[in-house]
Amino acid sequence: MRKLTSLFVLLVIFTASAQDRYTKGMEKAFQLWESGQTGEASNLFERIATAEPDNWLPYYYASQVNTVISFGEKDEKKLTVQLEKAKEFLDVAKAISPDNPEILIQEALINTAWIAFDGATYGMTMSQKNVQLYQTAMELAPDNPRVVLSKAEWDMGAARYFGKDTAPYCKDVEKALELFATFKSETPFYPSWGKERAEEVLASCK
Repeated sequence: MRKLTSLFVLLVIFTASAQDRYTKGMEKAFQLWESGQTGEASNLFERIATAEPDNWLPYYYASQVNTVISFGEKDEKKLTVQLEKAKEFLDVAKAISPDNPEILIQEALINTAWIAFDGATYGMTMSQKNVQLYQTAMELAPDNPRVVLSKAEWDMGAARYFGKDTAPYCKDVEKALELFATFKSETPFYPSWGKERAEEVLASCK
């Protein structure tokens, strides 16, 4: 009995220590990202992911870092490396957590980065994929504010492209803002971005 108790105590200590390393590692990665050290942030998220093989979040953020820095990139080789890396990370996250609306949104963001770089080459195929991704995400999580906002922004972009009014989608942005006020997750480091962006988009509506 005493041996079992000792083993249990050791297991608790080990688990707490591992969790503490994970927390500190993720916090450090976010700090690197915020300070503009995107390469270092991506590498750290990847190292954390290796130590947390059942956790989709480090892979998700490694993908997101490489995607965000790709917007505005003019060097095709550099862009290709970044977005292919982003897709590889996201594929692992998807394997860990299938049918995850946050991952679907991130996949659509990767596609959008390709479209922003060369709409003539990637617009048709990537746009069709995004329509499907956002539709699936809405079916899975209609009350997720990032899903609602991302789909609304995509619909606005499509409306502008075809010379249509974007005003009908402003109500979706308003709904997203309402959802941001109540959306909560018990998972540490769960995605929380989007509220400030929703406020900017809604301001442009008015």
